[in-house]
Formats: sequence, C-alpha cells, structure tokens
Amino acid sequence: MCRFLIFKGRDPILLAHLLTRPEHSIINQSYDSRLRIDQRRPINGDGFGVGYYTTESDPELGDAPCIFCATTPAWNNMNLARLAEKTKSNMVFAHVRASTSGVLSETNCHPFSYHSLMFMHNGQIANFSRIKRKFVDHMGDEYFVHIQGGTDSEWAFALFLDCLSRLGVDPARNVEGTTGFGHEVIRKALEQTISFVREWCNECSQLGDEPSLLNFAVTDGHSVVVTRYITSRTEEAASLHFSTGSKFIEYMPGQYRMERRDRRQDVILVASEPLTFERSDWVTIPTNTVLTINNQTVLLHPIIDEFYQTDLSVPRSSNFAASRGLVSPIVEPQAHTNVHLPPLEREGRRRLSVTA
Repeated sequence: MCRFLIFKGRDPILLAHLLTRPEHSIINQSYDSRLRIDQRRPINGDGFGVGYYTTESDPELGDAPCIFCATTPAWNNMNLARLAEKTKSNMVFAHVRASTSGVLSETNCHPFSYHSLMFMHNGQIANFSRIKRKFVDHMGDEYFVHIQGGTDSEWAFALFLDCLSRLGVDPARNVEGTTGFGHEVIRKALEQTISFVREWCNECSQLGDEPSLLNFAVTDGHSVVVTRYITSRTEEAASLHFSTGSKFIEYMPGQYRMERRDRRQDVILVASEPLTFERSDWVTIPTNTVLTINNQTVLLHPIIDEFYQTDLSVPRSSNFAASRGLVSPIVEPQAHTNVHLPPLEREGRRRLSVTA
C-alpha cells in the first residue's frame, strides 16, 4: 500500500530534507519500507506526488497548491530530485503509491486538489465497486465531474468536497487575506465523509468482507486534518505517527532528528512511516482518531461511532494491517509532546492526554 508525509512549519523547509536526503525519506520508503510485510506488493512503485504551497503572498500565484506527479517510481525520477533541491515551502504533502484501485496514470496519483484544498489517502475503501453508485447518487454534479481518475481515493475526495459544501462552505472560494476554512469545519466534513463510507459499506456488506482503511489527509494551506481510521472494532488501522519540535535537523549525512530546544512546535511532521530512527521523535496516533493542526498546535479527537472502543484497555489486533505491510510496532506517546485535547473529549479517551 501507499505511504504519505505531511510537513507544516513556521518557516519553510527545503523539500530535499523531506523527500530525498533522509536515509529513511519517503522516497526511500517507496522501495525500502521497513514496515512492509506484504510481499505481494514489495515496493511503492506505482507513481508518486508532491504538493506544496508557495511561501510568497502573490495574488498572481493564487492560493492553490503546486502539485508535481509522475507514474515513474519516485526513486528513479531525476526531475523530482532537482525540484526538491531548489524548492522551499512551509506546507508540504508527499505520497508514494502502491495501487489498490485505478490504473497507473498521473490522474490517479496523490495528492489531489480542488482550488486551495489538497487531499491524500493511505488505505482502501472495501468493495469500492459495490458502493460506487452510492457516491454518484449522493454528490453534486460539480464534484462528480471534477473526478478525473479511477481511484477510490479521488472519489473519497469528491465526497469530502460535497460534504464541505453541504455544511455551507464553498470549497472553491478564494478570498484574499483569509486564513482558510478553519480546522473545525474541515474536520467535520472529513468525519462526515467517513460516516457515509461506513454507512454505504454496511449496506452492501457480505460475509467475509474486509474492513476499510481510511487514513485521510486534507489541508487548505493553513490547517491540516488527518484521520487514522478502520471500520473495525478489533483491528488496528494503517500506521500513522507524528512528531513535533523546534527544528528538523540533519546531524550527519542522511541522518535526521527532531530537535527540541523548548516547548514550541515550530515543526510538525505526520507520516505513515517515521523519517528518523529516533524512537523518541515519534508518537503513534491511536486508531480511529482525528489529528488536526491549527496554528502549529496539534489536537487529537476520538471518532466515536460503532467502531469506537469504550474499554481502551482492550487491545486491537494488528493482523489485518500487518498482512498489507501497514502496521508499525514503533512508539508509545511521549511525555514531552505538546498535544491538546478539547475539554469534552478528555474523558472520552484518556490515553490521548499526553500534554507535558
């Protein structure tokens, strides 16, 4: 399956520090994934994409992200290496693909975009062909005709746009000087997207169906909302981790770590698979959780639905995710990480409360 990476920083970073230079960069993960157990698809070689927002406020450039995609393997694309060495941004989405649906084409490469919004997915919608008609019947024409490829991921993005529109927000709005749509409405639309997928899968379920893996990521260039989710009460979702600090530094060639000089979160990384080998750098996001980044603050929200575990001491099995190379027995929450819970959710999931 796929891998994705998100960077949000107060200051722009050279893309090479995320994509090519680290020994375990997302590009290296595309052919040397330390977490991959599924030998049916031993590499993420079905294309890649990187999307970023320009750091200069220039009306001529607009607020839409710049996206570069290709169907060639990420490790073998000279243009990507050249671009990464000469481009800086404070908001970056990167994705390497191992396809589960859709043919090999640039239209099926992540991230996808719509005006200022950008979207990625790691996982799969179970029995997508069986519920695809429900997507068509539900969403408005504007978002249906925007779909260019054949992946379940792009259809999920179109559904998200429709959910955002039904909340009274125009996904195409472009108001100069604004700070985006706001993390709360983006989170609500993404949770509704998951709810529709869960409902339609339940309606079309058959004995022996696999669960859906819905690690979604969306940004408007200001806020970021990410989900780690699976339609199961007993299985773990695909791996997802985050790291925060004052600076992401290269302390020796190819070796990086998250520097923490104080309690600031000047740098925030979210990754399917960690970019460093320092265990203390990374916190595992719990299954069926939404992570939001707003003003360099990380917030965690449990998704409370039929798959929510009220007894958090009951462990989930990693068998399903492991069979697809998507499980990471890596880190538990670290005490130094500044994670904030909304007051009404602190009691609902105590294990997320890791604020220093």
